[in-house]
Amino acid sequence: MPKTEAPRAISLIVLAAGAGTRMNSDLPKPLHPLGGAPMLAHALAAGAALNPARIVVVTGHGAAEVEAAVSTHAPEAVCVRQDAQLGTGHAVLQAADALAGFDGDALVLYADTPFIRAETLSAMVAARAGHDIVVLGFEAADPGRYGRLILDGDRLLRIVEAKDATPEELAVNICNSGLMIADAGSMMDLLAQVTDANAAGEFYLTDVPGLGLDRGMKATAILCDEAETLGINSRAELVKAEVLFQARKRAEAMEDGVALAAPDTVHFALDTFIGRDAIVEPYVVFGPGVTVESGATIRAFSHLESAHVGAGAVIGPYARLRPGAEIGNDARIGNFVEIKAAEIGEGAKVNHLSYVGDARIGAGANLGAGTVTCNYDGVMKHRTVVGAGAFIGSDTMLVAPVTVGARAMTASGSVITEDVPDEALALGRAKQVNKPGLAAKLMARLRAVKAAKSTDKKG
Repeated sequence: MPKTEAPRAISLIVLAAGAGTRMNSDLPKPLHPLGGAPMLAHALAAGAALNPARIVVVTGHGAAEVEAAVSTHAPEAVCVRQDAQLGTGHAVLQAADALAGFDGDALVLYADTPFIRAETLSAMVAARAGHDIVVLGFEAADPGRYGRLILDGDRLLRIVEAKDATPEELAVNICNSGLMIADAGSMMDLLAQVTDANAAGEFYLTDVPGLGLDRGMKATAILCDEAETLGINSRAELVKAEVLFQARKRAEAMEDGVALAAPDTVHFALDTFIGRDAIVEPYVVFGPGVTVESGATIRAFSHLESAHVGAGAVIGPYARLRPGAEIGNDARIGNFVEIKAAEIGEGAKVNHLSYVGDARIGAGANLGAGTVTCNYDGVMKHRTVVGAGAFIGSDTMLVAPVTVGARAMTASGSVITEDVPDEALALGRAKQVNKPGLAAKLMARLRAVKAAKSTDKKG
């Protein structure tokens, strides 16, 4: 059998240095949110599908903020700075030291181009097997300001920026997305030869294929759908991108077997995962970090963030799951219930108007309406534990730290400040005292006071 070559190692170079002046914002452009995550995170997620050996992020404007985001979304990445924005070629060249000695390919991505699919990047890698340089292009409905790919069959001869193009070159509708892959060392060698002798006075990454051709290298282009190459430079474009992102996520969810009752009203985050046969009712918002297992139901007007919902569980309507909410299989979280940093056991019920924070609720426990875990003393958070099968009466205040044992009960309206043993009934409320006739006397007195105040105002 013929010997097959091992796949070449891949490094990512993500350009995230631009100021984004058209955003008219103090927030660096790569950090503007799309689907609940910075645009930068979308580019990193697409590149991560290639299992890169190294990731280099080139920062510039708002570098400290961008680097902090990189440490969250790709902690293995190395950040380098482009202190003066002198063009894309100059930006990529800043990664040279970080890739010194790297034996593999470098793939250039852009933080403000968030819709490139992992499948498209894989196609670029596959094309690289037969070519020294591979560029990603697209057929533009309106080529306008895009750089043009000048091709001879499948050979890429050069890339021409629109402002430097001749009328004949401007007639070409195969445009440059900016993405490129080549041997890392060769890319840096070619970039070192790039000059700023062009209309913009910048060092163009797009000069690389032409310089490579002069050295006898082979360059080609593969094409993707124009929508994948959407770059975001203004708030209006960011809104359009959000609409496109949500449409794609909804389509993916339904294709994966999720039932969306009113798809256009459901909002997803970049990392939302929903299992097959789950049901999502109208006006549900999924913030970052949400997993919903198969067969669960998320009822209308619920908001979930950094939460996990087990199989068969029912959430809402009007429920809020905050970070750290772990909802067990077949549990019930009802209307106007808020869960934060709490484990709700299998089959447990928190059905009405309750707050459960910093707690563990055992399997099969039932929390009545208005139950509150009083978890904060003004300085520190404290934990509440409710045992399996316990019943918490309506309007119970559980003053943490406190434990209610398995199969125990609390009387409605109780304030529980001490641990409750297994199978015990806890009553933590004052004894009721009735005063005959006092209500009528009190109301008469209050009405008289009100009438006197009204007379004084008229006088």
